[in-house]
Amino acid sequence: MPQLSRQAANVERIVAETLAKGATALTGALTKGSFFEPTVITGVTPGMAAFDEEIFGPVAPITTFRTDDEAIELANATEYGLVAAVASANLARAQAVADRLHSRVIHINDQTVLHEVYGPIGGVGASGNGFNHSTLTNADQFSEWQWITTRSQIPAYPF
Repeated sequence: MPQLSRQAANVERIVAETLAKGATALTGALTKGSFFEPTVITGVTPGMAAFDEEIFGPVAPITTFRTDDEAIELANATEYGLVAAVASANLARAQAVADRLHSRVIHINDQTVLHEVYGPIGGVGASGNGFNHSTLTNADQFSEWQWITTRSQIPAYPF
């Protein structure tokens, strides 16, 4: 089986397991050969595969929350912490949330896929150890860097 087919099968498994536990697919959730359709899933909670696993496919799992504390608890309930995003018209509130997230890269009022960080920053937990390569000084091995980008307003994207 080609590499893409195995990855499409893994994405399909994650989505199927998540739907079986009560989430709802708003669109997509279909595999066509090695192609997995862009998928949006709502009602995703901890304990579901789409919440607990890295997907590496075109799947947008949506988890809702009522308070900032609940959002932070949910965001930190995963073993991964490479990149996160916070959207808010209130920059002080967004920064306060960002300060409590277990993630090495945080974008305030922007997408997680828009910017690349070129520096000695890896993830938290199971998100890898990219900081072990291309560090600037030996002291970087004993530091925990965090990269935060901030936009004053959320850009109007065409999607």
